[in-house]
Amino acid sequence: MRETGGIRDTRAMRRLIVAGLVAIAAALVVGCGGRPRVAPLPAGTTILALGDSLTYGTGATPETSYPAFLAETTGWTIVNGGIPGDTAQQGCDRMPSLVAQHRPALILMFLGGNDILRRRPASALTEGLAECVRSAKADGIPLVLLAVPTFGITGFDDAPLFATFAEAQKIPWFSPGLGKLLRDDTLRADAIHLNADGYRALAANVARELRRMGYLAQ
Repeated sequence: MRETGGIRDTRAMRRLIVAGLVAIAAALVVGCGGRPRVAPLPAGTTILALGDSLTYGTGATPETSYPAFLAETTGWTIVNGGIPGDTAQQGCDRMPSLVAQHRPALILMFLGGNDILRRRPASALTEGLAECVRSAKADGIPLVLLAVPTFGITGFDDAPLFATFAEAQKIPWFSPGLGKLLRDDTLRADAIHLNADGYRALAANVARELRRMGYLAQ
């Protein structure tokens, strides 16, 4: 049966309407800078802070670590998954058991500092981090990477491999400003660790970035 012009026009109009609705939905989902928006996590939500001594709170105490201060700021229940000395691979090897035990709604991955200090190959660092990413994706849990600084000619600066890795893995990342904090003698406990005031400042930086990403309500 041959279509009439009116029927063809109606179908074309419907396709335009559907396309317009899809475009509107995409605009609502994507925030500034092309970053996908996420629903804010309410108070009481369990978050896993996975890391090494900088997450554990070396230089201060677990009670004055960045996860503890972040919990105060956000109202979230934050599991401190920091073990001093852990490489990226060791931290990611621990992650599945922590996820099974706590079932977090979000994972904050702050690993790689020990790989850099021990001058391990960049491939070892990124392969370790990639294991965390694969595990989180398999469990359907969002993961955010926190960049670790390296010591260079100008002092502590964020290692560029974290940005490259995050872009290749298609995961969100940000710098928590650790390099800048370590350049402030009043915020350091030693050459590579913060004191309680430093961890409080680190937590404030993390909260600011998570708020910008949408995980934390404005």
